[in-house]
Amino acid sequence: MSKSTKWLDGAAVGLSALCLIHCLALPLVVAGLPFLAQFADGHLHTQMLVIVLPLSIVALGLGFRHHRNGRIVAAGAAGMLLLAVGATVAHENWGLAADRAFTIAGALILAAAHFYNSVQTRDRKNSASS
Repeated sequence: MSKSTKWLDGAAVGLSALCLIHCLALPLVVAGLPFLAQFADGHLHTQMLVIVLPLSIVALGLGFRHHRNGRIVAAGAAGMLLLAVGATVAHENWGLAADRAFTIAGALILAAAHFYNSVQTRDRKNSASS
């Protein structure tokens, strides 16, 4: 696997994990520390999309060139779609619970897609060099 693909997949998994931690931890922090409640209205998801989506598209695209597994790309696309819906439509129209549900599901699916993208790319390169 090329260093750029490995780095991009690792960064994408890390950003998905950050998104997941943000979604799960923020309500607990706000509930546990009423002082921070004034910050609960901030919406980090749309700003994260600006980083997550291009990074994921590039990483999954580079991986696909090596492993040619369309299921990985489809899973990544589904995860990105769920993240985008959570950050936009769900957040604006359906409330915080829907926002969190879409975002958590999207982050988990996207992280899994990047994990398998990385593994498949590494395995394909290892078998090609043997």
